[in-house]
Amino acid sequence: MTRRIAVRGIAVNDGKILCVKLKAYEGAIRGQYWCLPGGGVDERESLLDAINREMIEETAVKPVVGSLLFIQQFTEPEKDKEHLEFFFHILNADDYLNIDLSKTSHGEDEISEIEFIDPTSNKILPEFLANIDYSDIHNQPTRIFSQS
Repeated sequence: MTRRIAVRGIAVNDGKILCVKLKAYEGAIRGQYWCLPGGGVDERESLLDAINREMIEETAVKPVVGSLLFIQQFTEPEKDKEHLEFFFHILNADDYLNIDLSKTSHGEDEISEIEFIDPTSNKILPEFLANIDYSDIHNQPTRIFSQS
């Protein structure tokens, strides 16, 4: 089984979280749901370096990275793949209010929409993100979610 390690950024503004809808790329079918900005960790790259790189690549905005909020582990048995994702609090949410994808390194290639959304009123993955109280996010302990 192969393992993919990824990082995700959680920027909260007025109870809404920064999310993206992905385009179909690299053979993936996307766009039917919202997800957090982020992506795979490169070989020998630290998690903090990865979240900084991924947020800049997708938004052209340098994040101020706060606490590790969530860890999610799940498998895709049909692909013989395990996923391990680390979700970091992004403290400078206001800097993400007006993203121009044309200023990103590859945001236009991967992202069809980017905006702050209400996670309870939209289809969002992973689903646990719809059940979080974002009003006091910086005081929450790290939580682990695991699925088989």
